[in-house]
Amino acid sequence: MSKVKQEIDVIIIGAAIVDLPLRPVSKEVFDVVSYPVDDISMTIGGDALNEATIITRLGHKVALMSCIGIDAAGLFVLEHCKRNNINTNFIKQDSNKHTSINVGLVAKDGERTFITNRQGSLWKFSLDDLELSNLKGAKILSFASIFNNPLFDNKALVKVFKKAKEEGMIICADMVSPRLNEKLEDIKEALSFIDYFFPNFEEASLMTEETNEEKVAEILYQCGIKNVIMKIGKRGCLIRNANGIKIIEACKGVTAIDTIGAGDNFASGFISALLEGKNIDDCARYANCTAAISIQYIGATNGVKNREMVDEMLVKYKKDYQIES
Repeated sequence: MSKVKQEIDVIIIGAAIVDLPLRPVSKEVFDVVSYPVDDISMTIGGDALNEATIITRLGHKVALMSCIGIDAAGLFVLEHCKRNNINTNFIKQDSNKHTSINVGLVAKDGERTFITNRQGSLWKFSLDDLELSNLKGAKILSFASIFNNPLFDNKALVKVFKKAKEEGMIICADMVSPRLNEKLEDIKEALSFIDYFFPNFEEASLMTEETNEEKVAEILYQCGIKNVIMKIGKRGCLIRNANGIKIIEACKGVTAIDTIGAGDNFASGFISALLEGKNIDDCARYANCTAAISIQYIGATNGVKNREMVDEMLVKYKKDYQIES
């Protein structure tokens, strides 16, 4: 086994971009000539890069599969990866693409929306940018967000997931709201390969056209997903698998400052716990704790700085819910 294989626990596929979060912003932003905010600064972003950063800080070795341009934003991404010990061997640099820069508009309550560039790498990243022969040597493949990179349609996802299964990898995936009005049927085949799926309720509700939480989870489970781990906001997450349905409660006493990257942090915590052999309930608790830290800071990766922070939150969590260690 090669050195590269030995050093990778997780391969993550998805976006590696630059974020410009603006906070606080209200709907009145267009009613004035000048609109001051507390801060405007470049931060790294993109679902895959966020996951790679947090999982690495939690003590695991990560390789990132993505595509960036040969530009200042792309250099910013690579420098971040170097500082955080993220393996960049599988990141494609393409002179014909511009590294995406997303502007995040964050409200006072932490809710946010993104302004994205249709001509940037986020929208242009495709299966052709991956070398599938590199998809090996890791325990887990995480496809950071279905629909986030619109060129990864069902056909492309199936190719990626089949290769991962051939290599004996566990497949995890998140999702965002469809960018091109895709429906559940459009990705149903790809979903059947997924072992752990992390949608939030709003996104999953939109895709399934169902408003009842348990019914949403059931529809996804019936697509062949082994474990549906649906994020339900301040209440935690809902699990649907062969053992039925249960809710794993969120952390108590947490005030959200910024929800950017909360889902990526949740997935990172879950995947890290999964790598350590924890059972699904404990993985979900660890995921909740990771996300709880994230939302108390501005930016997707400014909260969780090390494993100790999450471990301390988990101790408090278990005490709050009287769970024996």
